[in-house]
Amino acid sequence: MRASAPPAPYIELRCKSAFSFLDGASLPEDLIATAAALGHEALALGDRDGLCGAPRFFRAARKVATVRPLVGAEITLHAHPPVLLLVEDRRGYKNLCRLITAMKAGRPKGEGAATHDLLEAHAGGLIALGGAVPRSDLDRLLGIFGPRHIYVEVARHFDDEETHRNRVAVALAEALRVPLVATNDVRYATPRLRRVHDVLTCARHKSTVDDIGRRLLRNAERCLKAPAAMAALFGDRPAAVHATRDIAARCGFSLADLGYRFPSYPVPSGETEQSYLTRLTWAGAGLRYQPLSDKARHQIEHELTVIGKLGLAGYFLVVWDIVRFAREKHILVQGRGSAANSATCYALGITAVDPVGMELLFERFLSEERVKSATDAADRMPDIDLDLPSGERRESVIQYVYGRYGTGTGASGAAMTANVITYRPRMAVRDAGRALGFSEEHCTRISKFLPAWIMDDATPLSAYVAEAGFSQADERTRLLCEVASAMLNLPRHLGQHSGGMVICAGRLDEVVPCEPASMPGRTVVQWDKDDCADLGIVKVDLL
Repeated sequence: MRASAPPAPYIELRCKSAFSFLDGASLPEDLIATAAALGHEALALGDRDGLCGAPRFFRAARKVATVRPLVGAEITLHAHPPVLLLVEDRRGYKNLCRLITAMKAGRPKGEGAATHDLLEAHAGGLIALGGAVPRSDLDRLLGIFGPRHIYVEVARHFDDEETHRNRVAVALAEALRVPLVATNDVRYATPRLRRVHDVLTCARHKSTVDDIGRRLLRNAERCLKAPAAMAALFGDRPAAVHATRDIAARCGFSLADLGYRFPSYPVPSGETEQSYLTRLTWAGAGLRYQPLSDKARHQIEHELTVIGKLGLAGYFLVVWDIVRFAREKHILVQGRGSAANSATCYALGITAVDPVGMELLFERFLSEERVKSATDAADRMPDIDLDLPSGERRESVIQYVYGRYGTGTGASGAAMTANVITYRPRMAVRDAGRALGFSEEHCTRISKFLPAWIMDDATPLSAYVAEAGFSQADERTRLLCEVASAMLNLPRHLGQHSGGMVICAGRLDEVVPCEPASMPGRTVVQWDKDDCADLGIVKVDLL
């Protein structure tokens, strides 16, 4: 019998992805793939002030099945260095989501910092890593998190200034009896991406590689390294290496345990959601079908049975309620998509197509067998899109959903889904070109030759740059093409989806961090619609 492989001696606990927005150069999927290839048993993702990349990190790890994804976030701290918070359990996850939401509330988009008081109010279930820097607030953090939940990091990137900072930080930790843990402060999966990270750093600071100075990392050491290599690097500090495994073992939370629930619809006294939906459906059917044929009756009975078995009556009632509100306000509204296959949706006035008369198949919209066998959470829920007029009339419907199912702060109920803005050819060339010293005139000239998208198997970006008159014989042009190509599809910033809304029972900010949208009166979750659907969070599209 073949012996099992020995456990990895080291687990990376500090790692940023491109969802740190201009401070990480690898997608979550690439980090997981590299970690698996290097033999890591677990990997913690701690992006800056958010969990934007956590769903894709979790999904990638689920596919690989050999790397356990640990949940965390690096939190900006007012007047002090940031602190990395790793989630132990579901309580800690709720606290982290609420902390991020609270620190961003009332702040301009992309801003916000936590105070020590805010940390203290949300410390339960979290492990704090204070960085590999001297901290004047270490005693305060020790008081907030307690001796078992605070660590000082040691890092070795062959940087003399860092070595000095480490020495001071370790002396302070030893004086306060705070344990040490080894980390590598990973910013990208492989060393070759160091140049991409440099350019992203320049974009973040609105500078160039010639002018940015020491704000760039000194070398390419902040890549994922093999566990054995990291253990050897800290061979003189075995306790700091062992602490990585100890912390990882304590971080047992998974995004599979979000605890999300769809809200219950407030039905009249004496009714259940299913009985109320049934009553509304038959009342609507009597108006829609004149006369109500046996075929239509049997179809509606079948659909209501399936909806009842799957526990989806509340979802249909919420969509019906939104449609009812719009029509009461004389706002045009129309359901579309596969929902048109449902006689129940037709009877409720959600859709305008008679699926019985058109002989449409309900199972294309909702199938008991498909839901029960679905491995993807997105396939377990029906999907109803509502088309609305643009402008103020659509906004009034959105605000109705906020008012009925949420508070507008993300503390409970409802928020818009995010839209992750990623690098496309023109934006990548502009940011990379500016960082590398290309003039605005040259960046504009190149951009005119670029398509909106470049697929993996399409003409390379370098061909378009050459067509614009820039020779690959020039080293700076070659570097532009190399870096801009690697930037394609990396997240640049978080936007707002045009109409996707998620609603939940209880506090939405205990399921996913929320933040103010750029548009007044709106709140956005940090996940896009696909991430929400993949994790079983129900959305309604008001398009």
